[in-house]
Amino acid sequence: MKKTLCLWMALLMLMLAVLPALGEEEVSLFAPGAATPAPAAQPAPATAVPQAEPEAATPLPEGDADARAAFIDEMIALAQSIYRQTNGRAQPANSAGDIYVCKNFTVHLFRKNRDDYRMAAYPDVPLVIPNNLPAKESKPYSYGIAWQDVPAEQGNPFYAAHSLYYDTNLSKEENREKAMAFMRQVQRGDFFQMSADYYYGVGAHSLVFTQDYDADSDSVTWTDSNMKGESRGGKRYGYVQYDAVKPIEWFVDAFCKRGRGATLYRLRDDIINK
Repeated sequence: MKKTLCLWMALLMLMLAVLPALGEEEVSLFAPGAATPAPAAQPAPATAVPQAEPEAATPLPEGDADARAAFIDEMIALAQSIYRQTNGRAQPANSAGDIYVCKNFTVHLFRKNRDDYRMAAYPDVPLVIPNNLPAKESKPYSYGIAWQDVPAEQGNPFYAAHSLYYDTNLSKEENREKAMAFMRQVQRGDFFQMSADYYYGVGAHSLVFTQDYDADSDSVTWTDSNMKGESRGGKRYGYVQYDAVKPIEWFVDAFCKRGRGATLYRLRDDIINK
């Protein structure tokens, strides 16, 4: 009996020796089935390639070119009026409700003029302008490159005409070449959204271009608020700019960096009077 017991004990020890130790297996956080997938190598979602007009497969109802032009003219005229009223003085740009925060300024220009216009495809739907895409949904890129994707049937009269995301699969020179081509697509009335790292700061910025790209000077002209600003007593104050001009290379230096980029949002062609 004692001899048999010893044999069973020896056999059990041998089995334990060849079995793997529980809890010692290496498990990658990015293994299949893990909660967090491995981030991709940052391919460019779009790289300075014009996007088709919205719903290209289905032609848009005919719009009114004069109405579209008037809508753009009114937004730019309002920007000029605000610029003159502020008279070079910095304005509050600290709270969510301040219209002199960069995104709020462009939204203000739009909302103050939208009520007289509609889209021919959705004549009964009031116009809206999308918010920026949230930071979580922007990953692996930085916040501020794009807007939320609001469909036209819900009132969004804009489409992403061109966009540039820094592509880590390309060289720095190749990215800059694409970024320069992207900036040459600017048209009067385009809303511009970028994530930048430049002289005036790091982060998202919004503006409206007031002229077409100027090939002679290789420059663009715009209006915005709070690109330039200052702090007083812990609060931010921003300056309104109108007909500001810079070479396109200045913008490329700002947003053509790893994890950053920019988008040009353009009014659809089927804008009509209400």
